[in-house]
Amino acid sequence: MYITLRRDTPAPGRRVLAAVPANVIALGAVSLVTDVSSEMVTAVLPLYLALTLGLTPLQLGFVDGLSFGVTALLRPVGGRVADRWRHKPVAAAGYALSALAKLGVLAAGAALGPLAAAIVADRTGKGLRTAPRDALISLSAPAGREGLAFGVHRAMDTVGAFLGPLAAFAVLAATGGTYRAVFVVSFCVAAFGVVLLVLYVRDRPGPAPAVPPLRTVLRDRRLRRMCAVAAGLGVFTISDFFVYLLLQRSGAVPLRYFPLLPLGTAAVYLLLAVPLGHLADGVGRVRVLLGGHFALVAAMLLLAGMPPAAPLVVGVLLLHGLFYACTDGVLMALAGPLLPDSSHTTGLAMVQTAQAAARFVSSLAAGALWAAWGARTALLVMAAGLLAAVLAAARGLR
Repeated sequence: MYITLRRDTPAPGRRVLAAVPANVIALGAVSLVTDVSSEMVTAVLPLYLALTLGLTPLQLGFVDGLSFGVTALLRPVGGRVADRWRHKPVAAAGYALSALAKLGVLAAGAALGPLAAAIVADRTGKGLRTAPRDALISLSAPAGREGLAFGVHRAMDTVGAFLGPLAAFAVLAATGGTYRAVFVVSFCVAAFGVVLLVLYVRDRPGPAPAVPPLRTVLRDRRLRRMCAVAAGLGVFTISDFFVYLLLQRSGAVPLRYFPLLPLGTAAVYLLLAVPLGHLADGVGRVRVLLGGHFALVAAMLLLAGMPPAAPLVVGVLLLHGLFYACTDGVLMALAGPLLPDSSHTTGLAMVQTAQAAARFVSSLAAGALWAAWGARTALLVMAAGLLAAVLAAARGLR
């Protein structure tokens, strides 16, 4: 017996994706290209800092935390300006600044001060663009489909995260390990992302609504609760920087393959971002968000307790990618519907700021614990703290 599908009846997967607006796809394309650029630098930067500059774990924690600290300060500014003016110009300014920062990394060479300044410039651009971009996604998505819209955007973003390390690996192989060539190519790709944004992303239609004073926005109890949850979870979230460096130092990954480690996380994230975003719309975004943090706890325990071997690398990267697929877009999808249009971007920026500020503390704490008592103790302390934070968040979001 054969069953013939009507040509005008789309498959279930196509029906789901058809609910995603074109503006979300355009923003996803911009993020894809930009993430290729960013991940080219991210893939080589930890090794460059540790081997070429000889930074200690505490110094690595400071440099890594610096990126979170700067975005924490700038995200409310970007959100506030976007609410008062327009979303697209603010996002474009952020993307352009991050592109120019790649030239700053190139010019800095092995000098730590100029290199830190270039990282600050790059993170300033990210701080300016993230809230307006996420607000455009949230405002473009149909009601009840925010999780799917963010899932599709994050999946496209993750394609860039997947291609970036491959591009860095290819450039290094072609140039005999020249880091400067990676930074040049990264700048060119980032500039192309800015062009895509200008040409294809549509701004919020109509005039900007009247924006309430910041103190009025901060009086919203639901917003304050979301900020507290984001901060509580973020302060014990170990950064990618340390995950990949610890995997390499475990002896399970040859040095020449270090730039490829983010591919494992990106591949899992890419496969799961859309289905988990869709699942979050159906079963509840809180459940998916907290489940992702349980996956990160498991990844840290695995990294702390197992001897170096290929299964260790595979297991950690699987759990690390699952963590991002469950949390990155889902947190914004959870917060977005709680916020009025007049302060939508500011509210999202405050949640992101709380998270970024907590991640700054997390990087400093992880670096200090590693320097004082070793990597295993640092992982166990961070895992215990994150587990407690997940249980507290479950009560706070009940």
